[in-house]
Amino acid sequence: MAVTLVNGQTPCVPASQQKLVIYRAGSLTRAFAPLVKGFTCKTGIQVNDVAMGSVDAGRQITAGGIPADLYAPADYLDIDLLMKPAGYASFNIVFARGRMVLAYSAKKTASLNAAKWYEALTAQGATVGSGNAFLDPGAYRAPMIFQLAEAYYKVPNLYNTLLGHVVIPSAGSTFQLTYEHNARATAKTDPDYKYIELPAEIDMSDPAKDVWYKQNAVVVIPGLGTPKSARAVAIPGNHVAWGITLMNEAPNKENAIKFLELLLSSDGITSLRENGPDPLTPAEVSADDFKRLPERLKPLVRVRK
Repeated sequence: MAVTLVNGQTPCVPASQQKLVIYRAGSLTRAFAPLVKGFTCKTGIQVNDVAMGSVDAGRQITAGGIPADLYAPADYLDIDLLMKPAGYASFNIVFARGRMVLAYSAKKTASLNAAKWYEALTAQGATVGSGNAFLDPGAYRAPMIFQLAEAYYKVPNLYNTLLGHVVIPSAGSTFQLTYEHNARATAKTDPDYKYIELPAEIDMSDPAKDVWYKQNAVVVIPGLGTPKSARAVAIPGNHVAWGITLMNEAPNKENAIKFLELLLSSDGITSLRENGPDPLTPAEVSADDFKRLPERLKPLVRVRK
């Protein structure tokens, strides 16, 4: 059987009948695409790499009954608060971090005062594009940011006023709160697309400010929709971080562990560094989760203090 090449250099092994199923955040697409390609080239394992809103993905592989091996949400708390309590996962590897930024259309926004950005968002006719907060951390972080902004700037009823300018879907909107690495990539190809950074007390980027985020921001979303899941789950404000877990009922467990080894290796770190979000080196787990990790993964992580 003929072999193909990756990047014109490495000969690929023949395709096999082995499979791997990944359900993950869409914000990981740029980083995961080359990893999946290289993984298949090296192993022959065929990967079904599915990107969507992280909460949506979690419900698809639980209540929806879709068999999956790995789950990688844009908010690692989705594993801790949704998957683990219901018995679908046993550990959570936090492997990347990021921040939220405010993106906007230069054509629709004549000027933007970065110090009082919220005034532009609440101006007449301004719209803040978003997704469904019940399906996607990128969407539920918007109301969190609005809560943090009200607490930080001490503007009465700012949270509620900002919510009044949110529109779904986000296409055609004036503003959008999004991940920095996605904004950076889009801005390189679209001259109309601009973005500004927000204070660390608002952009959810700083783990040292988790107490502040938690005290001032929370969203409540429906659970997974299974008998083992809570009907509603409160998600507190927290720094932006991506997690990944091996599903307890993974049909291709050995292949999933192989992919985790790749993600946590220097190749995975390089792909994240080049494409975002920013890798944690090494990735982190809690002390309890470290005990539940497959032995081969333990040397690739550190215990979070």
